[in-house]
Amino acid sequence: MSTFKLIIASPDGNKFSEDAVSISVRGTEGDLCIMAGHIPFITAIKPCDCVIVMPDGSERTGKTQGGILTVSAESTTLMSGSFVWNK
Repeated sequence: MSTFKLIIASPDGNKFSEDAVSISVRGTEGDLCIMAGHIPFITAIKPCDCVIVMPDGSERTGKTQGGILTVSAESTTLMSGSFVWNK
């Protein structure tokens, strides 16, 4: 599977900065999933659970209180006021 660089940043610092297969979040217009090669765009993110699929097929989940998701050719960045990993 193709991967992309994913960064999750909060005022507490980077919470994640690794390669990922996908990230699923809730945007202002509904749920969305970003995968490698996605077109560049920026969107607001609502408070939601985030699901990240790792290159080995495992999943990591966390909660964001909302923020901005930026997708570019180089990386995808979720800037959140608060991000906490689920246990």
